[in-house]
Amino acid sequence: MWIKGVLGLGFAAALVGAGWVATRSGAAGDPSAVELLNVSYDPTRELWQEVNARFAEAYSADHGVRVAIRQSHGGSSSQARSVIDGLPADVVTLALPSDTDAIRKAGLIDEGWEEQFPHGSLPYFSTIVFVVRKGNPKGVKDWTDLVQGDIAVITPSAKTSGNGKLSFLAAWGSVVLRGGSTEDAEKFVKELYRRVPVLDSGARGATTTFAQKGIGDVHLTWENEAQLEVRESKGELELVYPPISIRAEPKVAVVNANLKRRGTQDVAKAYLSFVYTAEIQEIVARHFYRPIDAEVLARHADTFPAIELFGIERVAASWDDANRRFFSSDGVFDRIYEPSDK
Repeated sequence: MWIKGVLGLGFAAALVGAGWVATRSGAAGDPSAVELLNVSYDPTRELWQEVNARFAEAYSADHGVRVAIRQSHGGSSSQARSVIDGLPADVVTLALPSDTDAIRKAGLIDEGWEEQFPHGSLPYFSTIVFVVRKGNPKGVKDWTDLVQGDIAVITPSAKTSGNGKLSFLAAWGSVVLRGGSTEDAEKFVKELYRRVPVLDSGARGATTTFAQKGIGDVHLTWENEAQLEVRESKGELELVYPPISIRAEPKVAVVNANLKRRGTQDVAKAYLSFVYTAEIQEIVARHFYRPIDAEVLARHADTFPAIELFGIERVAASWDDANRRFFSSDGVFDRIYEPSDK
């Protein structure tokens, strides 16, 4: 099917299920190479595959050291839990700062990790947008349209997925930042999730549900995932930018406890620093992530429409507060969501 390219092929999907995806770049399979494991969130496979190849080539040329980089992908919160439980990540490039900070709280990442790399350890940012069927038959233009008529919405779980949490918060913010009360926002998200027939565990699974299985009228997803989804659909899907959405900040960090044990500190730090170079910032933009380099972002202004992006501080005191209020076992999400099979 046409969606095959977006999904990274069936073989890769099977490896993801096992927790590992080996890039076919650099010195993969070379026992003498320095190996890194980058544990990331769901829809970053294509970006990191290209970055990995460029880094392995550049590092070998500069240092005479061969590098092999492996990837692990899944729902961001689930990935953080896997690292805490023993997945030997050298670096994490997760969807939410709070997922990375959970690893810090477990003692695996050093205090002050957000200051270890430029721009608060943020090499790019993103947002949540809509993907709709050809011709936008339901007329979806804004968040309020998601609860009209018989629209069915696809979004991953806010319990396991960064995409899921960001979609929830974007929907919530679309109400309160336009003058609505918290009661209005809760009523809105309850109605929205009443229209969600399937809650996949991560962003790429939700893409499969919407694009390959044909379930739902609108897909709430990362901007980069939406671009890939639409491109691979050969005209069957369209991208819609709502007027307002959340600013997603997928920060990066080295997992210091694992680096010290494995002796990979220098390579891991060089790897994440490499993402800030002008060359890689261009690659970031070509993969439809918004580069943190202002000059590179300006060169790609036509790719990234200027919509109102709000930060987490507009809807919660912090990410810790957001997780407690919205996504804990007694939070808003559990209160308003009822599985469709009940």
